[in-house]
Amino acid sequence: MLLMGDRLSERLGIFLLKKGFTIKSLSRCCFDIIARKGSRILLIKVLSDANAISDEYAEQMKSISSYMQASPFIVAETAGHDLQDNVVYSRYGVYTLSFSTFRNSIDNKLPYISSTKAGLTARIAGQRFRQSVDDAGISSSDLSRKIGVSRRMVSNYENGSQVTMQKAEKIYDIFGHSVFEKIDLFSQHPAVQLPGSSAKETLITRKYSELGFDAAEARKVPFNIIARKDEEIILTGIGDKVNPNTTSVSRLLDAENLVIFNSKRPKEKNIPSLTKQEFMEFEESDELMKFLKEY
Repeated sequence: MLLMGDRLSERLGIFLLKKGFTIKSLSRCCFDIIARKGSRILLIKVLSDANAISDEYAEQMKSISSYMQASPFIVAETAGHDLQDNVVYSRYGVYTLSFSTFRNSIDNKLPYISSTKAGLTARIAGQRFRQSVDDAGISSSDLSRKIGVSRRMVSNYENGSQVTMQKAEKIYDIFGHSVFEKIDLFSQHPAVQLPGSSAKETLITRKYSELGFDAAEARKVPFNIIARKDEEIILTGIGDKVNPNTTSVSRLLDAENLVIFNSKRPKEKNIPSLTKQEFMEFEESDELMKFLKEY
């Protein structure tokens, strides 16, 4: 019998496949599904209750997403309470959605309501709001009376501002949803340093940096180091055992795969592998990329 989270994960996977995404499911990882369609890459954590995610998992999701140029999501059914449809929540800075909201967003029906400390709010699109007011021929005094705010507040709306759900509903009744800013859930997140990466920089990450890569150690994922230079990504495993998921993830991302082993070369013949000493001998990034691509 499938648990609630497992059923949700299954529904999510089937939906993404129907929408033309290639997906890879993972276990014991900071994300459960990695999905790709063209240049769009999604890292998804599926939970029954979004409150179950730890700050460590969320930080890892955001950091790895920045290296992969992916969009991280938590898809859940509750967050201590039922998640409302078409409302964007957040847990540790990761967009948190109900399955219905996620499905609508993939269909390009982006939400404009977010859950904040002030409750449910929406952001006014100032220019579109001004245009709608002009088109409707409504005076500022009439509009302020209909919404129940001061004329000064109406002026703030024309410059773009957040409004409570109560005010948003009144504005919606007058102008519809076009005057609200949709939340771009798929915009790239700013680069976030992997937790502890600077303090615990290893010889391998330092060497990657010397070769011109942005690199950091990673946890709760099938690889130990992620490195990026321009459009090139290398997923690096450290040790004598190869995580079987690394190859499939690297293929999905069009990334290179590398194993730096300690004493015994991995049995997998199709995975590039080097000793630490061999890796440290590379002097140019082009040399390393040539080795990986020609392996």
